[in-house]
Amino acid sequence: MADPSESTVAEGTPKRSHWLRETAVVVVVALVAALLLRAFVVQTFFIPSGSMEPTLNIGDRILVNKLSYHLHGVDRGNIVVFRRPADENCGGEPVADLVKRVIGLPGETISLTKGSKGYVMVNGKRLDETWLPTSVQGKTFAGPAGKPYNLAKPYVIPANDYFVMGDNRTDSCDSRYWGPIPRSLIVGKVDLRVWPITSFHFF
Repeated sequence: MADPSESTVAEGTPKRSHWLRETAVVVVVALVAALLLRAFVVQTFFIPSGSMEPTLNIGDRILVNKLSYHLHGVDRGNIVVFRRPADENCGGEPVADLVKRVIGLPGETISLTKGSKGYVMVNGKRLDETWLPTSVQGKTFAGPAGKPYNLAKPYVIPANDYFVMGDNRTDSCDSRYWGPIPRSLIVGKVDLRVWPITSFHFF
């Protein structure tokens, strides 16, 4: 007669092994799914500077939709994350990705109302920047002298390029300094602020 304890061990070992294999498969599938989501669908980013204040503050975490612009075009007013342009040189330690707001679209003519400071003009019409605080509207200044895209004079945005600026117009190094960005550099659209939880917000 077989020892009951031996029988229990003999029957239990395959079950435990099967459970371990299933768990390993689930973990691997979950990791692959997470990596695919991060690579092609959504990704979180940390805000390190105040160039988008008060819309985005230092320390905020945002969720970026990477599929968005595969389904439709880039719209004016969208907040986008994009890879650092080659000509970006605003001091401080370079970062791989930047976040700004789309102000001008390909082929449009963009300028300022008063040459070196004022409201943003697009195709000869004042841009209604409702996303800016009233105290900041009309105080956009031109970038460094001598640059064709500094907005001191009308500038035609090249095809497939987008003119981007930070909402903190007095403290943002953006397209006024290093020109418009090509569509190929755009990572995705900012859809959501997920942290801090008290500032959870859809864009």
